[in-house]
Amino acid sequence: MHPGVSLNVSVYFDVASTAPLHPVARQALTAALDEGWADPARLYRSGRQARMLLDAARETVAGVLGCRADEISFTTSGTQAVQLGVLGALHGNRRRGRHLVHSAVEHSSVLHTAERHLDGGGEVTPVPVDRYGRVDPAAFAAALRPDTALAVLQSANHEVGTVQPVAEAAAGCGDVPLLVDAAQSAGRADVPAGWSLLTASAHKWGGPAGVGVLAVRKGVRYASPLPADEREGGRVPGYVNVPAVVAAAASLRAVRAEAERENARLHELVERIRARVPRLVPEVEVVGDPVHRLPHLVTFSCLYVDGEVLLGELDRAGFAVSSGSSCTSSTLTPSHVLAAMGVLTEGNVRVSLPFGAAEADVERFLAVLPELVAGVRAPLGLEPVPPAPEAPVSNALVLDALGKRCPLPVIELAKRIGEVPVGGTVVVLADDEAARLDVPAWCGMRGQEYLGEAPAAGYGGDRGAAYLVRRVS
Repeated sequence: MHPGVSLNVSVYFDVASTAPLHPVARQALTAALDEGWADPARLYRSGRQARMLLDAARETVAGVLGCRADEISFTTSGTQAVQLGVLGALHGNRRRGRHLVHSAVEHSSVLHTAERHLDGGGEVTPVPVDRYGRVDPAAFAAALRPDTALAVLQSANHEVGTVQPVAEAAAGCGDVPLLVDAAQSAGRADVPAGWSLLTASAHKWGGPAGVGVLAVRKGVRYASPLPADEREGGRVPGYVNVPAVVAAAASLRAVRAEAERENARLHELVERIRARVPRLVPEVEVVGDPVHRLPHLVTFSCLYVDGEVLLGELDRAGFAVSSGSSCTSSTLTPSHVLAAMGVLTEGNVRVSLPFGAAEADVERFLAVLPELVAGVRAPLGLEPVPPAPEAPVSNALVLDALGKRCPLPVIELAKRIGEVPVGGTVVVLADDEAARLDVPAWCGMRGQEYLGEAPAAGYGGDRGAAYLVRRVS
């Protein structure tokens, strides 16, 4: 952690959400508040001074991202950058068609913008990913059509850290423009080649919140979806926060220089977490690509654990981490990223290490995690599956978990599958959407056979669905 940063928790492991303000950003912001407060569009002295600072910041960001300064526009957030980038490119290429392609694991800002495009009569094709969360470049290219106006692919995933094959996907896009959401990698890694539009967010790299970046290559057709405004190349309306932009640019240059040194060290710490958590905590699945991944981020899912409860226990132990579990989100729906990957969506913990993360803090995290998970699981009364009964059971065992949120349906399944013989069937009735993902994931982790889904009415349920599991061992 950067020296001098004061947080309300003892160990902050959630930079994938937002990074602490970098000391360089703090210094630049303080100076720019005095020197860059005026309107950079004005010709008097203070306005010219603000314009000089803004131009210098634009040059700095362009240099790090590998593009021209006049291709850079500053937005009020990474989300706004994505929204303007997607809608502007679609609008600019409307004569070509109204088809949008994106991976199934894009940030919600892409998915929500795609929904608006659909509502407006457009077409959208999400491209599936593998169990590691990685898109197949060939499948991505195959999703393109003659009327495809835009393709969208993130540089790296925000929940599991998987790095996408952007350059390979770009090569398959031909003349279809490709927007790359680089929010998680900007400042930490080189920008992948082949993009037509690129977006990023300053608070992810230690800059101030409220600054996003939208880069549009020269020659890319782009038409603002908003009313005309002369600022930021006509792409982003409204007054530019010059001091915040200056701080964002200064910190981006600083963290990119630090990344050369820090990435290898953080990669080793994350490898330690990836290797030891499954050995220390029973029935845990580490998710995301083990090779093609960000150096500082690791995600794992714990069977039979409510993610919100576990995060609360870790917070009390002095660790700030996050989760993609449905029980920790405001919508109470499973993470679309984990669902697309086909992995367990409950008990999910994401650890993302800041620059300067201490080895001792990682070791302490590994030391306290097993006891905390055991404590969360203890009241559930889970016991090892007993040997199969000698007498065959003719009827399937039906477990009524209607009205119960995951992981409770999976917990009931784990508790009672031992009541049927090997070859016998357990039917789980559940109306929580997460069960559709977690019951098959549990079967994969426990070596049982998932038979599929059936109407709940066939097993006495009045809602939800029936999930069929055959006991194999």
